Parts: sequence; C-alpha cells; structure tokens
Amino acid sequence: MLVVLLCLGGWTAAQVETVPHTDQSPGPSQAPPRSDRDKEAGESSSRDTRIDLSPPKDDAKNHPFSGGDVDNAEAGAAGDVQEFHPWNPHKAAKDVEVGDFYFKRKNYRAALDRYREALYWKNDDAVANFRMAQCLEKMDKPEEARAHYEEYLKILPEGPFSEEARKALAELKGPEEKGQAQGRPKQ
Repeated sequence: MLVVLLCLGGWTAAQVETVPHTDQSPGPSQAPPRSDRDKEAGESSSRDTRIDLSPPKDDAKNHPFSGGDVDNAEAGAAGDVQEFHPWNPHKAAKDVEVGDFYFKRKNYRAALDRYREALYWKNDDAVANFRMAQCLEKMDKPEEARAHYEEYLKILPEGPFSEEARKALAELKGPEEKGQAQGRPKQ
C-alpha cells in the first residue's frame, strides 16, 4: 500500500507544471497605449464612426407626403395606436387556475375576481369567460352570466364546454323570451 501511495504521489508531482524561478522582478507598470486624439479637448475616439442621419438628396421628391408624418411623429402624435393592452397568456392561465381553486371552495367572489384578471391579461380567453359565467350564475346575476356564456360560445362554438353553455343559456332565458322562442307573442 505504501508503494502505491509513493508512486501516486510521484505521478501527481510530475503532473504539476511549475513556473521556472527567476531572480528578475516584474517590470514597472506601463500605461495602456493611448491615441493622440484622446488628449484633445474631450473628443471621443468614435468620431470617425458617426453615422450620417440626413435624408437622401431626392427624398422630398420621392416621398412628397412624408413630411407631415415626420412632423406628427416628432410632435408626439401616435397615429392609430393610442395605447397598448398588456397580453400575458401565462398570467391568464395562472389566474384561471387560482380562480378554479376558489370556485371549488365556493368562494365565488374571489373566483370571479381572478377570472376577470385572466380576461385582463388575455381578453379572448374562452375558459375564463365560461368560468366567469358560472360564478355570476351562482351569485344570482343572470344577465351578466348570459353575456359571458355567449362570449364563450362566440370564441369556441364547438369547445369542450359548449353544450353546458348552451344548456345554461336556455335555463337563463326569461319566461317572456321562452314564450317568444315558442312562437307566442309577448303580453
């Protein structure tokens, strides 16, 4: 065992690369090379790489109506787009998941808030609309529930909850609407 350890120790020592020892000390610190331009009055060395931003010489002739657009852009007019709506399907999915948690525990108000937040992040979320309609139905708000069931059917007419949404819509119809659907006049 001692022989193996000695051989292993000798092999390890041979593997370590050593730097030859010299009596010379390191030289004095040298300043990094500099350009003569740096010494000029605060000029940058990138002045040679300036990009020409001036319009081409025939720009006004080739694009006669572009001047107004440039003026509007510089004045701050945004054109057709006034604001951007946040869109994050991952946050929407998480809000639906948390809403389902509250819905199972019959906390319909909290579930409704989470489904509304899901619609904020993804305004055409079919599942959020369907679950929101269910919450509103449980909270005795049939008109709002109908609107969300209809929205679900508009987004996914043959979706996984479409039959359930159609049944709920049929049940939520008022008595006068059911009479009209059967051909009886409203009194």
